[in-house]
Amino acid sequence: MASNVPLLTFNNGKKIPILGLGTWKSKPGEVTQAVKDAIDAGYRHIDCALAYGNEKEVGEAIKQKISEGVVKREELFITSKLWNTFHRADLVKDGIQKSLSNLGLKYLDLYLIHWPMAYKEDGELFPKDKNDQIITSDVSYIETWKAMEKLVDEGLAKSIGLSNFNSQQINEVLAIAKIKPVTNQVECHPYLNQKKLKEFCESKGILITAYSPLGSADRPWATKDDPLLLEDPKILALAEKYKKTSAQIVIKYQIQRGVIVIPKSVTKSRIVSNFDVFDFTISDEDIKVMDSFDNGGRFCHLSWMKDHKYYPFTIEF
Repeated sequence: MASNVPLLTFNNGKKIPILGLGTWKSKPGEVTQAVKDAIDAGYRHIDCALAYGNEKEVGEAIKQKISEGVVKREELFITSKLWNTFHRADLVKDGIQKSLSNLGLKYLDLYLIHWPMAYKEDGELFPKDKNDQIITSDVSYIETWKAMEKLVDEGLAKSIGLSNFNSQQINEVLAIAKIKPVTNQVECHPYLNQKKLKEFCESKGILITAYSPLGSADRPWATKDDPLLLEDPKILALAEKYKKTSAQIVIKYQIQRGVIVIPKSVTKSRIVSNFDVFDFTISDEDIKVMDSFDNGGRFCHLSWMKDHKYYPFTIEF
């Protein structure tokens, strides 16, 4: 099946499908089938990360679909992310090579710095002290970015970008960048629509990618009192109005804002349904209504890292 997903153009001229499949929290035993189902449904953009612990299984799905002739490598857009323990300049290449090896690929279409915060190098992905606290590192993301640029020069990544960076941190990267970041991947949904950060990034030629666009109800630290985005009566009312699911409404909201969106699912019916968003348009009035749902409601706050010198959520955007 040919993919009918619109493409957005990065500041380097390369293109990215506006809709992709997220794989955070997809279990290794489920993610291979999920990626195969997604590719069969028409997805060509798969978002991965070393820290997700499932890249080998994602790679198995990609390999199988290429071998079946369903898709060619050059028709796929594969993203991965440099984990926090690889921020030191001499480790950045090791980080991407681990992902490439896991995925069975020779290059990535997009490689992101997963977080601005570095963790202790040369050990576990989540190094902890005797009090079960993350052991951090003082490596600056400026050093990391300079090493990221070399990955483009070496052909290991077609494009490079950021994730979870605030406007101040982005400005610091831009001040030294020979290669501009093409995107900033951040949590983004109607409760946290990132309007100011989006406007800032777009003024710099940087696109926003929305992770957890469905509200990430399965995040490990969720509590029973947390709001459930897809069950919000206001969103359910819009879903009823447009005869679509809540998920389809919040996905289309991002697409109409020009935001790249990567909903995660391992359920075939939902993977297919989440892709079926190109046969309707939310009215401008209803987009404004959805904009009004914003309340700064961040689900992926990593508040246990708030003492890190590069913790990104201490300023407004």
